[in-house]
Amino acid sequence: MNKKIVSFVGVIILLLGVIMISATTGSIKVGLVELTEGLFSGTNEEVEVVKDLRLPRIIVALLTGAALAVSGVLLQAVMRNPLADAGVIGISSGAGFISLLMVTIFPAMFFWMPLFSFLGGAFACFLVYSFSWKTGLSPMRIILVGVAINATFTGLGQSFNYRGSYAVTSVNQAISSIFTMKTWSDVEILGIYGVIGLILSLFVCSWCNMLALQDKTAGNLGLSVTRARLIISIIAVLLASVATAVGGLIAFVGLLVPHIARLLIGSDHRLLIPFSALAGALLILSADTLGRTILAPTEIPASIIMSIIGGPFLVFMLRRGDRIHGA
Repeated sequence: MNKKIVSFVGVIILLLGVIMISATTGSIKVGLVELTEGLFSGTNEEVEVVKDLRLPRIIVALLTGAALAVSGVLLQAVMRNPLADAGVIGISSGAGFISLLMVTIFPAMFFWMPLFSFLGGAFACFLVYSFSWKTGLSPMRIILVGVAINATFTGLGQSFNYRGSYAVTSVNQAISSIFTMKTWSDVEILGIYGVIGLILSLFVCSWCNMLALQDKTAGNLGLSVTRARLIISIIAVLLASVATAVGGLIAFVGLLVPHIARLLIGSDHRLLIPFSALAGALLILSADTLGRTILAPTEIPASIIMSIIGGPFLVFMLRRGDRIHGA
């Protein structure tokens, strides 16, 4: 059987399995049959608790993982850099910081966090492009500048922890990477903007494939390179920002998933984007499920688990970067 088909079938089966494990495991344990019957009948109190608390958490984790993974694919296509990731180059931290800043200044506008996150992510992306440009975009320079931007916004965001206001405390909890207490309103926000971004990403697959060529070659084939890069970047920022606003600050998803996906199914973005969405959803839901069960009742944030996995992976990719993609 074709390796690509096997990969898709495998990730779908694993994803369904983790969803079932996550839905039935926790402080309240329910069987799969009991859960299914309770969701339809509405008479089982334990299932109602699972429905109101655990299912939104699962869906938010799935959509967050899918959005971050696809954002990484798009950013890597635009920058021609396999090390590009919204968390690594500062887009996620920029989104989180601007959310903190605006809600601190205008506490009544708390529910506009997705918009503030998008503006923050776009600003961070603009800074990375601006400071990285020097007669062209160097892959390694993008990463180095991005790491600096990320460190700056992360430090600024953490400084808000010492202000002590209720609004800041609330926002810090909102953008943390623990999916506890996520509600159906969070699912609605991420479902609307995240799904829109994922759908839009499917329409730019051919552009992503053409950007793998030299700019002059892509232009000769009829692609407006600058416009394509701008539109793809906007979609990537939208996905990363809304994922940060609802799911929290989680790094390395857009780094790990696209790399593994390319090994399994190749570099054709028509397959790479949907596969990365599935694999990203699987990765984050697995990390969240592991984090809330391994040391229960204590929870380990998904971001910590991803950092443990992603840090060594980034070092590995950096060591390969000069040899394969140039400095």
